Amino acid sequence: MILLFTLILYTFTFAQGQYIELASSDFKTKKVAVITEAMQFTPEEAEIFWPIYRDYDYEYTKIGDQEISLIKEYAENFETLTDEKTTELMTKSFEIDSQLLDLQESYFKKISKALNPQLAARFMQIESQIQNFVQLSIASQIPLVGDALEDLKSDEKGLELR
Repeated sequence: MILLFTLILYTFTFAQGQYIELASSDFKTKKVAVITEAMQFTPEEAEIFWPIYRDYDYEYTKIGDQEISLIKEYAENFETLTDEKTTELMTKSFEIDSQLLDLQESYFKKISKALNPQLAARFMQIESQIQNFVQLSIASQIPLVGDALEDLKSDEKGLELR
């Protein structure tokens, strides 16, 4: 498990730059297509919505960058997590979650005012579903706190039996 996580971290770190920009661009293009299909805007609604969405996406990307930095920090400290570092990482995680919630509330209000609350709620539902899918995909690749210790104990037991 530790080896796999280290490999994922190495690949992730190495792949930064152009590859991540390309993957991010492709994801954003597909996300816009999903939103377009699910929202079923009239031409007038689309003209109002998309500039607001671009602002939202810009702000969301900044928060997402913080989340990526947090995951990297966790990965760098995974094998030697102290209680203090664990608390620091969780505090940062809660702050990121709070920023995201504030952003969603703010843009729900903006879209409600520019269009109507039902379209705003529909967008937030779609956005939430996409975010949940992405979060689940990421979370499934990140080992739980304490797994490094368990793997080390297992390795030590295996060495004793030899």
